[in-house]
Order: sequence, then structure tokens, then C-alpha cells
Amino acid sequence: MGAKAKIKKLEKRLKKLKAKLKAATTHTHAVAPLAPAGFPALPVIAGARFSAVKAGVKYADRLDVMLAELQPGTAIAGVFTKSSTRSAAVLDCQDKIGSDPAAGAAIIVNAGNSNAFTGQAGFASVAKITGAVADRIGVPENRVYSASTGVIGEPLDPAILTDCLDELQGTLVPDSLEQAAEAIRTTDTFAKGAKAEVRVGDRLVHIAGIAKGSGMIAPDMATMLVFIFTDAKIDQPVLQQMLGELTDQTFNNITVDSDTSTSDTLIVAATGASDVGVDADHAGFRKALRDVMMDLAHQVVRDGEGATKFVEVRVTGARTDADARTHALAIANSPLVKTAVAGEDPNWGRIVAAIGKSGAYAERDRLSISFGNILVAEGGWVSPAYREEDGAHYMKHDELLLHVDMGLDAGNAQVWTCDLTHGYIQINADYRS
Repeated sequence: MGAKAKIKKLEKRLKKLKAKLKAATTHTHAVAPLAPAGFPALPVIAGARFSAVKAGVKYADRLDVMLAELQPGTAIAGVFTKSSTRSAAVLDCQDKIGSDPAAGAAIIVNAGNSNAFTGQAGFASVAKITGAVADRIGVPENRVYSASTGVIGEPLDPAILTDCLDELQGTLVPDSLEQAAEAIRTTDTFAKGAKAEVRVGDRLVHIAGIAKGSGMIAPDMATMLVFIFTDAKIDQPVLQQMLGELTDQTFNNITVDSDTSTSDTLIVAATGASDVGVDADHAGFRKALRDVMMDLAHQVVRDGEGATKFVEVRVTGARTDADARTHALAIANSPLVKTAVAGEDPNWGRIVAAIGKSGAYAERDRLSISFGNILVAEGGWVSPAYREEDGAHYMKHDELLLHVDMGLDAGNAQVWTCDLTHGYIQINADYRS
């Protein structure tokens, strides 16, 4: 290795060490350590165009408003938070799902202000924003979907968004999904995107999605903002049913901190531009859409505020699938389990305690607990073959599997979460400032 190559290698190592030192001091990372290598090259979705601008909703000099324009005939499906304090934008979107797809459609999203818990002012803001977009794009107002994310309880001045509509419309292009993904971030440390393609007959259809989410993530629908686009031709009722079923398999099985947002919105738009029809029985398309949703869901967990570990909690042998999910969520949401994971402590007793408090049926002496392939406990007691040093070594991995077999029946569930670190506290202790 030449001198220049050695210097370059040392500089790269020094940069990494400086980043680690900063994270150790501040407890936060500029980019989550579990982040993917980069943003994926998403396919162009025919019938859809995107733009993003710096409007200054809350953040200085960064993209914070995105617009999607969708061609006439686009089917729109959506699922939304079940929170009793959901935002005006969420309630407005819920009312519009199922509207006549003959006309075009638009989606406008801002980051920095959630426009939630803002009373009648919130509804007035949404009406002004969606009305202005409808006039500018030339679509019915009931085909304009809006979403807002950020601080709760502060009014959103609609002029901040409507004043940038000229720029948004003038910069609409088919290949700007990455910029749109950047514009919807709040505490996210990286933009999130995923893609898939599937053959239908002798032709390909494409799927591309973006998401934001890092904190206030708990299963109760979509737990974040997600926008997925496909050029497939699908009837709206079919797409809606498919989305609901797949949400229960993906986004509803992740949790970062057990807190559900007031603004959770997941919208899927099928432009039909490929003229390739997909029905409810097309297993290939369903799998491709599920893969995109699962990829985005996992990226949200990997970007969990302050997260350093990606954790799969797997429960098998429960009396029912519902019981298994209840147990899995009790483990995944337990602060004691999550802090043990952060500290790389193989404290399996905390898993036992989480099961005991879940409320679902369990029999203590039938439980088996494993860390990855390491059998830790069985028959209500520590496994005779288990060695603490093996568990401690396993907990140093960035990705972990916590597996509990209830020993009762065939119920099973999988939930994905992350650890709970000082970084989470630091990010959320001064979020409003």
C-alpha cells in the first residue's frame, strides 16, 4: 500500500473515530448506525410526478414540503392512526378515501408542524392548503390529500405552503422521489425509500415508496408517514383491502417507544399507467407490495431515535396468534428489556417479567427463551447448557433475535423494535426547541 493510500485510510479511520467520540459525548448520531448504505435508486412510476422545496415551516435551509401529482384514474388507498387526538389532515384524508378516481389527484406533505390539536384553526388550514393545491394542479379538492408531521399544538400557517405552490408545481418531475423523502423528515437521520418490481403476465409493474419515522412509533396503524406509488392498475376497493391486510403484517408490528402519533398516514397510489391489471388474487404483486412495506417499516426501526440495536422479538407456541402478538409487544415495549439490550446485558429475567405482565395467557414452566441460537432458559428455569458469557457475547451484535416459545399451541408473532438509549432522552427532552 502506497503512502497516499495509507494516509487516506488513516483519515477515514480518524473520521469514524471522531464520529464515535461525538456520539459518546452527545448520545446522538448524525446518521443512525443502523442506517442502510444509501438511498436506493427508485424506479420512475409512470403517471406520477414529484417536487420538494424549502418552505421554512420549522427547519432552516432544508427541504420540508413535498408535492405529488397523480394522473387521472389513480386509485388511492389509505390507512390512518386510530388515535383519538388525530390531526385535521388525518381526518380530512379519511373522509376523501374512496373518492371518484376519474380525476387526477395530489398529495402535499409538510415537516416541522403536525397541525394536530389545533382546533378549528387546524381544519381551516387544511381546507386552505388542499383548496389551493386543487386550483393550482387542476384536480377536485376531494382528491387532494395532505399530511403534516412535527410539533403538536402549534397552528400551521397555510400561507407557508400555499406561497410555495408556484415553485412546487414548476419543479414537478417523475424522478424526484428521493427529494420528496428528504422533505418529509423530522428527527429522521436518513431518508427512507424502498422498491420492488413484479411480472404480471409478460409485463413488469413497479412499486416505489418513501417513509418518515424515527420516534413516536407504536403499532396502531401505520405509525408514521408513508407514501407508496405503483404503475399497476388496481380497483380502489381491492387496493384498500390489500393495504389493510399488509399493514397488519408490517407497520403494525413495529415499535420504537410505544407512543402512537396523532398524524400517522399511509397512502398507496396506483396510477394504472402501465395498463397492467392486478386483482386481489395476484400473489406476486401482493408479495412485492408487502416487501416494500416491510423494508420501510424496518428502516423506521433502524432509525429509531437513539437506536444502536435492531431487535426482532419472535414468539411461538402461544395459544393464539393474538396472544403471541400481545406477548411480543410486551417484550418489545418494555423499557427494562430495551435498556438491557442497549447495555448489552443478557438479562433474560426481564423478558420473563414482560411476559408475565402482558395479560395474555402463559404458563411459567413451559417457557423457553433463546438469544439467537443460544438456548437461555427452558422449563421455567435457566438452561443447564447456558453460559452467561455466550449470552453477553451475543448481545454485542447490532442485530438481535429474542425468541420465546410459550410451549402451549401454534400461535406465533414477530415484532421489530430497537434499544432504548441516552440518545432517545436527549432528542425528546428538547424536541420543541
